[in-house]
Amino acid sequence: MHFTKMEGLGNDYIYVSLFTEKVEKPEELAVRISDRHFGVGSDGLVLIAPSESADVRMIMYNADGSRGKMCGNAARCVGRYVYERGLVRKEELRLETDSGIKSIHLDVRDGRVRGATVNMGVPVFERQQIPCTLRDAGKSVPVLLDDREFFVTPVSMGNPHAVVFLDESLDTFDLAHYGPLLERHPAFPEKTNAEFVNVIDPGHIRMRVWERGSGITMACGTGACACAAAGTANGLTGTEVRVSLDGGDLLISIRGGQVYMTGPAAFVCDGEYPVRG
Repeated sequence: MHFTKMEGLGNDYIYVSLFTEKVEKPEELAVRISDRHFGVGSDGLVLIAPSESADVRMIMYNADGSRGKMCGNAARCVGRYVYERGLVRKEELRLETDSGIKSIHLDVRDGRVRGATVNMGVPVFERQQIPCTLRDAGKSVPVLLDDREFFVTPVSMGNPHAVVFLDESLDTFDLAHYGPLLERHPAFPEKTNAEFVNVIDPGHIRMRVWERGSGITMACGTGACACAAAGTANGLTGTEVRVSLDGGDLLISIRGGQVYMTGPAAFVCDGEYPVRG
C-alpha cells in the first residue's frame, strides 16, 4: 500500500488515497501504522476519498483506531495533497468530513501550496451538542481532576473540546497526568480533547493539548479554534488570535460567527507499507 506522511505543525498523519488504493479494516491499520516503534509512526491515519457532495472527502482515524470527525491540521494537509498530486486543481475547494463540509483556501505560489485557511464553522457551546453534561453553556465551570479543581469551558468544533485557562506556566504543568483525566471525565460521554492554555495577551495564547485517542500531540487545529472561541466567550481574547503550540503557530480569526484557521501543511515522505492479508 502506498502512503504519504504529512504534518501540520508537527501533528503528523499517514495519508492514503482511496483514488488508487483499497484499505480494509482501517481502524486496525491506524493502530499498526501509527505505532512509532513498529509502524511508520503518526498521530493517526487519514484516508482521502472521492466525494459525492464536495471536491474530496477526508476520513480520519486516531492512533488508537477510534474514528475522528474532524482535524484542522489534517484538513490543511489534505488540501495540499489533492492540489499538488493533481486530484483537485482548485485553490478554493470543499472538503467533506464527518462533521460536515469545510471550505479551504489554498495559498498557492509557483504551483506549490504554501499554506491554507480552513473555514472551521461555528463553535458550539450547547452542552448536548458537544456532548457534555456540565451546566451553564458557554461558561467555565469547575471540574475536579484527581487532586485539583480546574475551570473548564466545553466547546465543539465538530469534535468535543475541554479548554482550561491556567495561570501557571505550561512548561511545568503536568499535561501527561491531567490530560487523560480530563479526556475520560464522565461529563464527556464520548471523551474529549483537552487543551490547557496560557493567555499571553488578548491577541496571543500558548496552548498544549492532550488529544482524544492520540495523547500528547505537537498541535491540534480544532483545539486551537476551540481555545480561541473559548477565550472570546470568556472575555480573555479578541477575534484575531495567534495560537502558539508545541509545533508552531496558527492564526485563528473569528468573523461573522465563523472560525477561520490559517497555517502550514508539509510533506514528510512517501513510502510503501506491507498490508497484512
